Amino acid sequence: MSKTITEPWIKLKNNLTRQDYQQIHALETLCANEDQVSFKLELDYKLSVEETSTDKVCHHHINEFMYFDGEQLIGYIGLCSFGGPAMEINGMVHPDYRRQRIFTKLLELVVSECKKRKSGSILALCDHRSVSGQKFLEKAGAIYQSSEFEMYLNRETYETIQKETLGLTFRKATNEDAREIARQDAIYFSDITGEENEEDADEKIPLLEDEEEHGNITYLLEKDQQVIGKVKLETINGVTGGIYGLGILPEYRGKGYGRALLLKSIEKLLEAKATEIMLQVATGNSKALNLYQSCGFQETYRMDYYELNQ
Repeated sequence: MSKTITEPWIKLKNNLTRQDYQQIHALETLCANEDQVSFKLELDYKLSVEETSTDKVCHHHINEFMYFDGEQLIGYIGLCSFGGPAMEINGMVHPDYRRQRIFTKLLELVVSECKKRKSGSILALCDHRSVSGQKFLEKAGAIYQSSEFEMYLNRETYETIQKETLGLTFRKATNEDAREIARQDAIYFSDITGEENEEDADEKIPLLEDEEEHGNITYLLEKDQQVIGKVKLETINGVTGGIYGLGILPEYRGKGYGRALLLKSIEKLLEAKATEIMLQVATGNSKALNLYQSCGFQETYRMDYYELNQ
């Protein structure tokens, strides 16, 4: 039986404070243990950005949606944007306060915010094991889009793998490489073929110096002084290392360069004292999945993506 809400109020914020982080993380832990599911809230990344950013200009966009009963946080939805047109959302409701339309109310506010921002789409994330989450999204008219595995490195398996350099150079990217990075991202992660107009390309160029402030460093892989691939490495709180955006240009594939790039990425994160290393991969990308497994990564959970109607 649900607890009665006696002092309801909602907090809307553009960023996280340390106190917000602690309250949301406590609710996340409670719900994860209760339902045996995982969440992708990006709390560590958000807090890291807030605490390391030198730009303290107030933004009007709302990213944090918190529902309280008095001082108790009982519902949360977080909104994330990673540079593309889509907004990603993920959240939860306290087990003792469910079936009181808390998530529905927060979702209405999220959709309203996304409309103001003229976002291309809203992607709701749901652990594949969450039956209640899937039913809620179906009732909300969400349409299943795709799934990805989160994978963590098994250090014992990794230590047994033979490493080969293949005559490759692994170097940190500079701002001069930004356009090439944007071009490769378009090849690997969108329907764009790489032939972009000048305006579109400029909008996608990352600010590498800003990203490095937040613990994100992009590296380029070179063969005979020619760039053939890239990867972004992230460290959060000096503990977790993440591997993102790894790719090899089509004309250089099938030669072991992707494996070499992955192993070098792991090596770099271990040098940075990361105690655990993770990555994500689309469930339908069998080649990438096989590569990651062969280098010691193991699946931890599957996250499903649903597109919400605005």
